[in-house]
Amino acid sequence: QVQLVESGGGLVQAGGSLRLSCAASGRTFSIMGWFRQAPGEKREFVAAINWSADVTVYSDSVKGRFTISRDSGKNTVYLQMNNLRPEDTASYYCAGKIGSVLPQVGSTYQYWGQGTQVTVSS
Repeated sequence: QVQLVESGGGLVQAGGSLRLSCAASGRTFSIMGWFRQAPGEKREFVAAINWSADVTVYSDSVKGRFTISRDSGKNTVYLQMNNLRPEDTASYYCAGKIGSVLPQVGSTYQYWGQGTQVTVSS
């Protein structure tokens, strides 16, 4: 049974920080990524990391504020979110895939977590 379990979401004031964790089990993944979805909006790519090469990719909206990292021994990926803005409010989902192409495209990921809610107040 493959599982991705997110944690670390919550309520924070604008300018604050949160650290999300995603613990994977059942198998390892070539790429792990974070996506988010606000009510009434489409799913949006946030960040991704190559499990083997440690290459990272970020969306323009979070670059310089968010940092994705991994612990291969724990099969866990993290998302450090700093200087949070109200527009960052969304459900954040962890995803994993076997292939290594198109890390920004959600449809290429085979496995998804249940999500963790991040709410940023102004």
